[in-house]
Amino acid sequence: MIVASGLRKVFNAGTATEKVAIAGVDLRANDADFIAVIGGNGAGKSTLLNLLGGALLPDQGRIEIDGADVTRVPEYIRARAMARVFQDPMVGTAPSLTVRENMTLALMRSLGRGLRPALTRERTEMFRNALVPLGLGLEDRLDIVVGSLSGGQRQALALSMATLLPPKLLLLDEHTAALDPKTSQLVMDATVAMVQKASLTTLMVTHNMEHALSYASRILMMNAGRIVADIGFDEKKGLTVQDLVARFHISDDRMMLA
Repeated sequence: MIVASGLRKVFNAGTATEKVAIAGVDLRANDADFIAVIGGNGAGKSTLLNLLGGALLPDQGRIEIDGADVTRVPEYIRARAMARVFQDPMVGTAPSLTVRENMTLALMRSLGRGLRPALTRERTEMFRNALVPLGLGLEDRLDIVVGSLSGGQRQALALSMATLLPPKLLLLDEHTAALDPKTSQLVMDATVAMVQKASLTTLMVTHNMEHALSYASRILMMNAGRIVADIGFDEKKGLTVQDLVARFHISDDRMMLA
């Protein structure tokens, strides 16, 4: 269970450019929740993910994982319990290393370092099995340099790396936004399959409201650094994209409304 209480984050406090990015957020994510976070530009969506992942520390508030306070735990330590896939396909993978080497680094990040071989035959088989569901043939290209892959292939690889060992919380920061529609759907399908298979607790920031309605078990609407609506599964079932637009007066040009 992930619990955030009273989170607040202000940038450039006390200056003319002061920006309240998170203005008192309370959030509880239960095991296997798949939560879509939507809202316009500047609503605080990515800042919330940065606070949960440890890239930013809150000015106020508390973050717990399974009852343990991780509010001040550094990002590199918190990464053992959390995994994140970013919007940019170039982020999250090392372009000069092979697919096999990238996946090994992801695995060792979760397991911790030790005096033991990293590239083993058993792990290679594990990597192949993890890549098969992507449907991209990467399981047969373990020794190809990642920098030569397409953006969609790198994003799919980043997703596979993030879920090699099931994290307590998977953070998806607009992870399909930079992809063409066909590749976006492929990565989204792979995401849903991996989340369901491992019953992952997931927060997905998205501008694609069709994805939010189709795949998430809950939808959080953010505005001005606050959660202004928490739509559960039963309520979500009766909503359309047009309902969301009308209900929350959405006019952000980045929002994919269909």
